[in-house]
Amino acid sequence: MHAVSSSTPRDDSVLAPDVDPTAQSAPGDREHPRPDLTRTAEVLETPEVRSVALTLLLVLALLYTLYFARDFVLPIALAVLLKLLLSPVVRALNRVRIVPPIGAALVLVAVLLIVGGAVYQLSEPAQAWMAKAPQELATVRAKLGSLRSPVEQVSRTAAQVERATNVAGGTNAREVVVKGPSLLSRIFGTTERLLAGALEVIILLYFLLAGGDLFLQKLVKVLPQFGDKKKAVEIARETETAVSTYLVTVAAVNIGEGAVVAGVMALLGLPNPVLWGVLAALLEFIPYVGATVMIGILTLAGLTTFPSVAHALLAPASYLAINVLQANLVSPLLLGRRLTLNPVAIFVGLAFWWWVWGVVGAFIAVPLLATFKIFCDHIETLAPIGEFLGKRDEAERRVMVRTAS
Repeated sequence: MHAVSSSTPRDDSVLAPDVDPTAQSAPGDREHPRPDLTRTAEVLETPEVRSVALTLLLVLALLYTLYFARDFVLPIALAVLLKLLLSPVVRALNRVRIVPPIGAALVLVAVLLIVGGAVYQLSEPAQAWMAKAPQELATVRAKLGSLRSPVEQVSRTAAQVERATNVAGGTNAREVVVKGPSLLSRIFGTTERLLAGALEVIILLYFLLAGGDLFLQKLVKVLPQFGDKKKAVEIARETETAVSTYLVTVAAVNIGEGAVVAGVMALLGLPNPVLWGVLAALLEFIPYVGATVMIGILTLAGLTTFPSVAHALLAPASYLAINVLQANLVSPLLLGRRLTLNPVAIFVGLAFWWWVWGVVGAFIAVPLLATFKIFCDHIETLAPIGEFLGKRDEAERRVMVRTAS
């Protein structure tokens, strides 16, 4: 029999806590004042604390509504944004004695014809490229063989390690496969939802354009004070003008970038240059992610078209140069500081709206964020939020440099 030591062995591990066994706990001072729970309750009942609590509950309720009611809210948001984009055209038609209901119908018909014609013209080359893509993947693999060999070696090593550590059991377990909906049902279900949503957006957009200032007139009518009526009209006019200017400018910049990309792709000899220009203009509405996706698509298209890898990489490199020039020179010059957003706000807004509304939310994330910033700039209590969302100007930079020095 071996004697068992009563002392606990010392653990020299860095994860072991350093405890002093000779330490003694002293009783608390009984004369020390106890916390006044009545005073704490009075503080929690103050209007300031209630206001903060109600604001947090309102924000959580808004997030809950945006996420779980997206099938209802998303068409309304799209219709409102398109209304702000197209309302200047309807007002211009109104100046030449075309009433808003007729002007709204003319604008909608023109937009649908343009979009439908573009989709019809581009559908054939897009389908042809997608049909040839699987056959061309073998060419891409052959051109990138030297780059794939290290990755394949790592994959083979990982597979060998997995087989070595896999212990076969004595019994064969029955595999249960959960069968989901078929691809055909998913396609038809998604198409049905898209058509229903598009029809809802078109109908709501027509009523918003035809109604003109209906909601503003109703708001002015219900406000009791004349000063409030005047302020509401000023805020509505300035916000609508600023948002319309932003949306029109961004759309024009994206279309211009798409035209330049199409011209450059034509000079490089890439087939269907108009298709790449339209795709670049659409993906430009999704910051960061859109440019990354476009670079990948142009890389694949270049590798399947040109004989050498260097020639193939000219297409994504040219697009990247155009995108950097547009983002750092053209857009700040046309939009100005007041209508530009800082990169952190753009990234957070993109992630949030992608999480809430998916791909459509990613497309309209920046317009929604810019609309919210402009709205905050015109309301005194929300001005700090608008300032936080905007970029830092040179005056702020100089102040920070002086403070640091």
